[in-house]
Amino acid sequence: MAPPDPRPLLAALGRRDFLRAAAAVTAAGGLAGCGTSATVPGSVAATLPDGPLQPGAGDIPGDHYLGSDPADVRWGYVPAIGAAPVLTMRSGQTVTIDTVSHEGILEDQGRDPVAWFGRHGVAADGVLSDAVAVARDYRRTPRDFDADGPHVITGPVFVEGARPGDVLKVETLSAVPRVPYGVVSSRHGKGALGRTASGAPPAGIVLDEVMPPPATDGRATGDPARYGNVSVFTPVRDGADGPEAYLAFGEGQEVSFGLRPFMGTMGVAHAAADAENAPELNSIPPTLGGGNIDIRLLGPDSAFYLPVRAEGALFHVGDPHLAMGDGEVALTALEGSLRATFRLTVCRPGEGTAPSVAFGHPFGETPDAWVPIGLSDPDGSVGGQKGDLDVAMRRAVVNALDFLQEDRGMDRATAYAYLSAAADFAVSQVVDRTVGVHGVIPKAHFRS
Repeated sequence: MAPPDPRPLLAALGRRDFLRAAAAVTAAGGLAGCGTSATVPGSVAATLPDGPLQPGAGDIPGDHYLGSDPADVRWGYVPAIGAAPVLTMRSGQTVTIDTVSHEGILEDQGRDPVAWFGRHGVAADGVLSDAVAVARDYRRTPRDFDADGPHVITGPVFVEGARPGDVLKVETLSAVPRVPYGVVSSRHGKGALGRTASGAPPAGIVLDEVMPPPATDGRATGDPARYGNVSVFTPVRDGADGPEAYLAFGEGQEVSFGLRPFMGTMGVAHAAADAENAPELNSIPPTLGGGNIDIRLLGPDSAFYLPVRAEGALFHVGDPHLAMGDGEVALTALEGSLRATFRLTVCRPGEGTAPSVAFGHPFGETPDAWVPIGLSDPDGSVGGQKGDLDVAMRRAVVNALDFLQEDRGMDRATAYAYLSAAADFAVSQVVDRTVGVHGVIPKAHFRS
């Protein structure tokens, strides 16, 4: 079934009236768990597991379990509308998913995680078996490293009752590292300081300022590591305040930082695939269906609201992060496999209280803040998009204004003044073709 197109309704009602209608029909309540309030507390890992969390081993708190067996993943692609689900669950239930990081298994790392991690001191039994299986046995062998996305995407999950026009509320209840290490990678042309397709530096910097340094680029010589891949293996240890990652540099020096695990990709099916021209949808650009959204606030205790465009929503996850700075400037975060548990709840117009903005755009929430999201090209899903932070910023501000006006009752002029004086806007990421900006509206500023 094709998803409904909101444009005729928008044209008939006008933008403000459309949002007011969405806000009005969601005010009645009735679908448990859909409200914009503090979410059910989750648990960040206080200690690292004694050994690798292999598929299905250890604590699995969800009502359902889904692993990243090669039959249950897409490597580099996200499910399209109509994709066959690998798991079915009821609205309000929980699911624990073992996700696999793409770092350590990619082509420019040798596509052999046992060998690659072994060179960094990890024993063979310290490597996840599902990472090995995906690298060796995945059905898209060999992959097209130039065209395919890097992410291992698990799913989709069919949520009973979800239908086009609804919102899927995704609560992250926990995100536990599966291994005590991660990887941060940079590849030419794909980070904030990468070279352009022609080999020239991007606007604003000179060639000597490109990262990684141009001397590492193997494209001119036909080296398989054609993007000058620099992957920094990053161990994780127990620290005084919980797990921390550390990087050595200089003579006996290091920098360390605490983990903030979250899923870089959480999405629902956004578009139909074009069987002739684009049979699958690339995993890199985020879209109106979420996907590779890369917002570090969306870890345990957060909620992520996504507009549903397919029967069953077709929820999928991937790109697990152990930590990330806003912007994700080098291309990747601290990538590392996670075991994450989610509650998936269907929010319907007239039956729930999902944010009105979420019926058209992704929207985030933490116990302390509302998080309106802007993307530079949110309809993009095939072939990747060009990024424009100005466009993403404008969309984030408009979505913030819509939320404050329709859901909090502020007049638009006052809301605009408030955002300028007291809210923050951060760059989510600048590396996913479609770039992102998100706002942070503190709940403490509102007395009711």
